[in-house]
Amino acid sequence: MNASSTYGLSTQARNLQWLLTDLVEEVPGVNSVAVVSSDGLLLLSSDPVAPDTPGAPSAPARPSGPRGASADLATIVSGLGSLTTGAAALMDGGSVKQTMVAMEHGSVFVMSISDGSLLGVHATPDCDMSVVAYHMALFVGRAGHVLTPEVRSELRQSMENTP
Repeated sequence: MNASSTYGLSTQARNLQWLLTDLVEEVPGVNSVAVVSSDGLLLLSSDPVAPDTPGAPSAPARPSGPRGASADLATIVSGLGSLTTGAAALMDGGSVKQTMVAMEHGSVFVMSISDGSLLGVHATPDCDMSVVAYHMALFVGRAGHVLTPEVRSELRQSMENTP
């Protein structure tokens, strides 16, 4: 979902998109963000509309494939969430609050949202991890009570209808 696809959405869905856009634009080092439902479906994405889409604002080019595709980030977030939840169960560790993977050329952060959804962030290798985690926690705190079944359904339908 992107800025041009928010037309016709409820106030709650538009507010979630605004929070997601704010996370990407305001936190240094954040490349992309995705919110994934508990069953692994992409609900929100920071990926911009391609510039050649009619009516879309000109957006900076993002890499295609695993590094830029929102579906790929959603798959990674869902997989990491499942893996860490299973590991926590095996270790009697309780619920997983946050997962961070530091790589040579970037980082991936996954944080649980109260309804079972996950917030995933792909960031640059030089990002300030504590700042990214802090802003993710703010997003989760603000979004957790808004992601009702109705809003999740609305966001899914919007993602399916996005070109």
